[in-house]
Amino acid sequence: MASILITFPDESTQKYEAGVTPLEIAQKISEGLARMCIAAQVNDKVVDTSTPIVENAKLKLLTPREAAGVDVLRHSCAHLLAHAVKRLYPQALPTIGPVIENGFYYDFDNLDITDDILPKLEEEMKKLAKEKLVVSRIEHASPAQAKEQYKDNQYKLEIITKNEEGGGVSSYNQGDFTDLCRGPHVPNTGFLEAFKLTKTARAYWRGDAANKQLTRIYGLCFAKKAELEAHIKMLEEAEKRDHRKIGRELDLIMFHEYSPGAPFFLPKGAIIYRELVAFIQEEYRKRGYQEVVTPLLYDKTLWETSGHWEHYRENMFILESEGKQFGLKPMNCPSHCLIFKNSTRSYRDLPLRIADFAPLHRNELSGTLSGLTRVRKFSQDDAHIFCTPEQLEEELRDCIDFVKHVYHDVFRMEFTLELSTRPEKFLGDIAVWNKAEATLAAVLDSLEIPYKINPGDGAFYGPKIDIHLKDAIGRSFQCATVQVDFQLPLRFELAYEGADNTKHAPVMVHRAILGSLERFFAVMVEHFAGKFPLWLSPEQVRVLPIADRHNAYAALVVKTLRDAGLRADIDDRALTTNKKVREAELSRVNYILVVGDKEVEAQTVNVRTRDNAILGEKALNDFCAMLVDEARSRRA
Repeated sequence: MASILITFPDESTQKYEAGVTPLEIAQKISEGLARMCIAAQVNDKVVDTSTPIVENAKLKLLTPREAAGVDVLRHSCAHLLAHAVKRLYPQALPTIGPVIENGFYYDFDNLDITDDILPKLEEEMKKLAKEKLVVSRIEHASPAQAKEQYKDNQYKLEIITKNEEGGGVSSYNQGDFTDLCRGPHVPNTGFLEAFKLTKTARAYWRGDAANKQLTRIYGLCFAKKAELEAHIKMLEEAEKRDHRKIGRELDLIMFHEYSPGAPFFLPKGAIIYRELVAFIQEEYRKRGYQEVVTPLLYDKTLWETSGHWEHYRENMFILESEGKQFGLKPMNCPSHCLIFKNSTRSYRDLPLRIADFAPLHRNELSGTLSGLTRVRKFSQDDAHIFCTPEQLEEELRDCIDFVKHVYHDVFRMEFTLELSTRPEKFLGDIAVWNKAEATLAAVLDSLEIPYKINPGDGAFYGPKIDIHLKDAIGRSFQCATVQVDFQLPLRFELAYEGADNTKHAPVMVHRAILGSLERFFAVMVEHFAGKFPLWLSPEQVRVLPIADRHNAYAALVVKTLRDAGLRADIDDRALTTNKKVREAELSRVNYILVVGDKEVEAQTVNVRTRDNAILGEKALNDFCAMLVDEARSRRA
């Protein structure tokens, strides 16, 4: 028998007989490792532990400790769910069951169930897991043979037909259940211990509204029960913090069926929204940005020039007027190119930093809309920087510094960076893309900021740096982005006169710091659980007179605070002070001032916070000055 050379992650090597499996190699290393091994990575491909290795290869044995191993667990859990469904509902037709973040889902036809059935299904899954059913791969001799096996399931037949040109077709069997799948899977169902079904939903086959609606069942899956329990606790906390729930409680936002995906910001919500805009505008003044106001509707010729008509049209709202087609703008960059082109530019005029808060519209599918995090109408703190190639790295550094100031210095939030590279559908030459990607990487390397590569996730016109925030309960949100674009300036024939008296195309940097204001609003509501820092809070102070005779002084306190630029209100209803304090706390008012005879006489206020911290009696003017300082500092 011929021998092959296996190279392990630590670069050590070992000879084995050709045809050895990852499980056999694990057993030779240690029985403990063999018991934990659920899959293997052979070169760059994740495979079953029973897969023969027939030539020299790099091998990584996967346990539930590795991310790739957890993905195998989650996909196997989707099969476990399908197995349980077929046991309890034999008429159900399984379709697909992919891995998603923190778990999986599986779509079924001929299955009409609701969430109240999930405990029963979960119990059946636990029974199947305890049986430790061997999971084995079946290689079909031909697509025709696979079609014969799945002849009663039109969804599986469609998958086989779509993929039959790509080579072999495989299935996986566990006990009395077999499902079409590329794999890999765990060796047996006993590895599946930490899972929970969460909800049912309706979903169109292949995400196409023209197709039949199926029943989707979502589930969580983790390597350990403790991890599952921690995640469930996080979800419970997230539910309490849900921006839609808090938005209703605090009268911040509303939605209406007449305008799906377009939020209404109520008076209190509008205060927060405008404070965020004012904060960014103040930074713009410091950092040399010029704000513009631009149209929302453009002839399709603009979108053809920019490339959006070809690459982004399905996401746009298209209108017709006087025999011409127009598009509501989904982004600001083409209109900013028109502004650049409106004047003759010299290298001395650059960099030109144009900022815009114009409303944007994207034609998102109705089923994907979700509160403020996925909308059709939104605004960004959007800006485009036109610069010379020599200025590019410095402008990128300034953008990252802007991000750091906003997230780290002001909001005190952790963030991570991703460098997203060329997607499958892209504009321009690969050489230009390579140059742009190298420039972004060089800037990040020079700043010594850790980042990871996100292959293929760049915009169609250029690579980008995506910034992911971590909120108070550990969830990650993508908000800010910095993108390099060598394409749009060429498509719009933008030019500046260089020091050599010849024309040059500028480099364009697309950047947003908060990103979508609507999305960032949602992140902030949930991060602070509605308890906003003073500068953002829609009601910073509530003054509570103890009796009617104290109303005049309470009104004076409110006027003093308002004159200082603070947001203060009075609650002079005929209720007990304790009840008014409690209501102010529930409304997340930062400071609650109680005034009675003593305070009237001394011209003071008795201060407590929304968290029931008693700050005691303070001179009105001193307290007012303290709040002005806190608001101006934007302390989070």
